[in-house]
Formats: sequence, structure tokens, C-alpha cells
Amino acid sequence: MDKGKVLITGAAGHLGNVLVRELLEHGYEVRAMVMPNEDVSALVGLDVEIKLGNVLDPASLDRVLKGIDYVFHMAGIVSIVPGEEELVWNVNVEGTRNVLKAARKAKVKRLVYTSSIHALSRQWEGTIDEHVPFDPDNPVGTYDRTKATASLAVNQAIKEGLDAVIVCPTGVVGPYDFRGSSMGELVNDLTRHHVHVLVEGAYDFVDVRDVAAGHRLALEKGKTGQVYILSGHQIKLLELKEMVQKIVGFKTLTINVPFKLANIGADIATLYYKIAKKRPKFTRYALETVQSNSVISNTKARRELGYSSRDVFMTIADTVKWWQTKKTRNNG
Repeated sequence: MDKGKVLITGAAGHLGNVLVRELLEHGYEVRAMVMPNEDVSALVGLDVEIKLGNVLDPASLDRVLKGIDYVFHMAGIVSIVPGEEELVWNVNVEGTRNVLKAARKAKVKRLVYTSSIHALSRQWEGTIDEHVPFDPDNPVGTYDRTKATASLAVNQAIKEGLDAVIVCPTGVVGPYDFRGSSMGELVNDLTRHHVHVLVEGAYDFVDVRDVAAGHRLALEKGKTGQVYILSGHQIKLLELKEMVQKIVGFKTLTINVPFKLANIGADIATLYYKIAKKRPKFTRYALETVQSNSVISNTKARRELGYSSRDVFMTIADTVKWWQTKKTRNNG
């Protein structure tokens, strides 16, 4: 395919800024859509055109999409907090519908939509792959339902003539995490000298750089209308801690909290975060995630796209190094 001009919505986020780097490295001309007054420190020094836009403002989308060949739509709100349902729905669902409409209007050649592994049914037993359906009625959380509903909207747009592909990343972690994602802050916290409280559980962790490469490959090689899971490796939370502390060279005490007790604690923690006006790290949603089925296959993406995921220890090592460099930079 020809190297064209690409628009990325949500370009200043963790995955967004890494995708910008990936596309620039492979010869694409990149336009980054950011919100007015948004922190764009992740894009400083990159050869990228920055345009102001809002997925809830169709007129701004029309302006930003002028002259664009391909779109990566990854702007969205990841929320695990009760009470933010309306905003999450508006941005993740209505915002996606607006982008789809604007993309068709602009006659873009292809759109790649960043969905989520959480958009798929959580009731699935056995290995999770692309046969698992999107579940707009997912009982676990608003985020899951909105990503599923938006994914179905993309499928409908495809039926109406839009060339689009859907990708579903798992738990993204890695360097260039300027805003401090939940996963990045967990890894960073495990490098600190204090007692760590963990629950029994596991998750599929994937390197942000591999997910960015998977997005590019979906643009270049993906089949119209197909879904591709971009996963990495399933590891237990205790294994994650052991990896981090092997890298930093010390060990701390771990308190393993039983799941039932953790659920009670999560409710108290959610209330605390709300009162303190801090971003939550410990909620029922987070507990449900590490207790849910995380046996996930990326065979289809490997076969059809040439996708690959690096060793998880390398990812964690690079993540720790990036956070340590960030601390040195901030202290300097």
C-alpha cells in the first residue's frame, strides 16, 4: 500500500504517542488530533502535525480529516469509576459514531479502530480468540459496554461501505508512558521500598510498542471487517512483582489479600478516591479483570498480519528503565 497521510485521534495518550513514533519510523506522514488544552508533552520533538479536535464536535472532525488517507481512531475514556457513565458513553460511543461518519464523508481509504479485549464477552470459557462476540450488555462495567457498542458501530459502518479493521489490545504496558497509565503506575510502584498488597490474579500484559506495530500491520495487511486480538503473555500479579524486583535488585514484603476481603476493600477505596479526587487504582472492576479469563490467543494476528509480541520480561525491564529515567529527569 502507498504511504499516505495518517490521522490519529487520541495521539497524545500512551498508545497514541507510541503509534506516532511507529508510523514516523515507517515513512508515514502523521497528523495528531488532540483536545484543546490537552497535555501534548508525549509528542514533543516528533515530526508530527498537531491539530485541535474533539470527537464530540463533528465540525472539528471535518476540519481535522481534510487531506487524510487513513485514520486510527483510539481516542476514548478508560474509566473504572462508578458515576462517570454518561461521559464515558458519550466519548466512547457517540464520539466513535461521529468519527465513522466524518471518515466516510472524507472518503478515507481505511480506518483502524482501537477496541479492547474487554469489549468481548467475559462469560467465555476456554481460550479467548476472535470468535468471542462483542458484548454490549457486559455486566462488569460501563467501559466494557461502550467499547463493545462502539465496535458494533464500526461493524455497521463496514456494512455500509467503510473500509475498516478492529484491533483488540489486552493490558498495555511499556515505555513512553508520560501520563502514567494504571499499568505503568503499578510497575512503578513495585520498584518502591514498601510493603506491597496484592490479590491473587493474573492478566495478559502486552508491550505498547508491539500493540503500536500491530496497529500499523492492521492498516497495511488487515482484511476489511476483521477483528485482530493484540495480546502478549499471561502472568500472575505476584510474578509481575518478582520480575520488577529482580530488575531493581531488591525484594519487599508482599501481603496477599483474599479475593472476598479485597472486594470489600475495593468499595472503601473507591469512596476514598472519590472524596480525595484521585484517580482510582483499586476497584471492583480492577479485581474482576485480574480474576477473569485471561487465556488469550493472538494466533490470527500472527498469521494474517505478521504480528509478534516480545518477551514480557523485556517489556517490564524497559518499563522500569523508562520510569527511572523519568524520575531522574524530573529530579534534575
